Amino acid sequence: MAISASLVKELREMTGAGMMDCKKALQETDGDIDAAVKLLKEKGQATLDKKAGRIAAEGVIGSYIHNNKIGVIVEINTETDFSANTDTVKDFARDIAMHVAASNPLYISEADADEKDIAEQREILTNQAINEANENMPEDKKKMIAEKKVEGRLKKYFSEVCLLDQAYIKNPDQTVEQYLRDTASKVGENIKIRRFARFEVGEGLEKKEEDFAAEVASQMNA
Repeated sequence: MAISASLVKELREMTGAGMMDCKKALQETDGDIDAAVKLLKEKGQATLDKKAGRIAAEGVIGSYIHNNKIGVIVEINTETDFSANTDTVKDFARDIAMHVAASNPLYISEADADEKDIAEQREILTNQAINEANENMPEDKKKMIAEKKVEGRLKKYFSEVCLLDQAYIKNPDQTVEQYLRDTASKVGENIKIRRFARFEVGEGLEKKEEDFAAEVASQMNA
């Protein structure tokens, strides 16, 4: 079927994809714009997966300071200096710094988690699961059931402390990793969150309890 220029323009505005890609997607879906959006997303994610192994050695440092009480710096890596200097990447870097200020993750991903922390959490969760079991249950059965529970609970723990798995503070319907992939799709390059550092005044010292993280989160969503 013939695809009108207005339909192509509408799809381009919805997705940010190139004109020719939009036209091709509409042709493949017989002008169904919703199906075309889905097709472009699928192709975009496939392209990102291919680019995931490419070296991203350029980048930008993002930072955020909240009321002189919490400070965060993050390093975002891109493939080219050109993309690093775009507003898209700079805004992403600042958003991630703000997210870290609010959510206080321990690691970027589960792969970065400290082995000692993993072992400690596994032991804690195992003991909790064993204690939940019926007292009359044989010990070997308690342990077997506990091991099954622990895997799910350990996964939940890491979803809470790993940056990429956390619900993105500005849009809880997506994870930080999904926001990363959306940004990479817009830029057309591999993008990585390489490292971050978070500082909070008085952290580790005995002081009055103040929930600065909740304060940051409320201001981000205001």
